[in-house]
Amino acid sequence: MVATEPQSETTVPAPSGPGLLGQLIRFGLIGGFCALLDLGTYSLLRAIGMDAVPWVTVARAISFIVGTTTAFFLNRRFTFSGGRREGGTQVGSFVLLYAVTFFVAVGMNQWMLHLLPESAWKATLGWVVSQATATVINFVMLKWVVFRERPVKEN
Repeated sequence: MVATEPQSETTVPAPSGPGLLGQLIRFGLIGGFCALLDLGTYSLLRAIGMDAVPWVTVARAISFIVGTTTAFFLNRRFTFSGGRREGGTQVGSFVLLYAVTFFVAVGMNQWMLHLLPESAWKATLGWVVSQATATVINFVMLKWVVFRERPVKEN
């Protein structure tokens, strides 16, 4: 038997995720872990001789890539329910977002190293400011662009 009535597409809400507060908590925990990984990598590279210009910038770039790549996969899996779909599109959006935040983080780090007075904590404080700036940009863009939740259309 063939139905003669037109089938209308109904929109079914996507499976619910942890909600904004849950996402912020998960993002914070994952971000904290990845920030420690980033800072550890940066500190290790500086300790083995990458502490002078231009190597300190290369060290910051490497540590950023290590931390943010780890954060992408952990957030995709545990924080944003929209991360469980559209793998190729999300990877492309991720690359674009992190290319922008890469330059923000490295540039902010360089600016802080230039502005901050000499002290034993100068490099670490510069890293903290650059990381905080990149983190805010990343949460906003990951939540509302890269891993945005779209309604699922029922066929």
